[in-house]
Parts: sequence; structure tokens; C-alpha cells
Amino acid sequence: MSVEINIPPVLQALFDGVRQVDVSGSTVGECLKHLVERYPRLKPGLFNRQGKLPKGVSIFVNGESAYPGELTRPVHDGDKVYITNIVLGG
Repeated sequence: MSVEINIPPVLQALFDGVRQVDVSGSTVGECLKHLVERYPRLKPGLFNRQGKLPKGVSIFVNGESAYPGELTRPVHDGDKVYITNIVLGG
């Protein structure tokens, strides 16, 4: 199964300018795990110490928010996953 992950511009430098990466997995979490295996420099920005998404990172599947339970959300062959960074502050 192939799932396309779209890389936001702020992270593209970690991917040598690559905008999309095809990975495999049956959940968003499995797909992101495969992404990090291919691009280990991404791990600190994509997962916190507990292995969860940090605040400020949102996941969309086919244009729909995967919240809540982003990492357990099922994906299917041909789905498109989008990683977005939300600006936090106060």
C-alpha cells in the first residue's frame, strides 16, 4: 500500500527540498514511522519524547483533520497525508 505524505515548506530543508514522499502503512502513525526511518533528522520535530505529535503539529488525511487520534487514524492505498505546523504563541 502506498500513501503520499506532503511535506510542508518549513520542513522541506530536512528532505533536501522534496515535497512529497511515498510511504507504506495502515495508519498515520505507521506512515510517519516509515517517513522517520527514511529521514531520521525529522524525528525530533515530528515526535515528542512520549512518541506523540508535539503541540503545533497537525495531520490531515485527504484534506480532513485527523484529530483526535491522529496516529491511529487508518489510511488506505492512494491517501494523501499532510503535515502542518501551527504557529503557537501568546
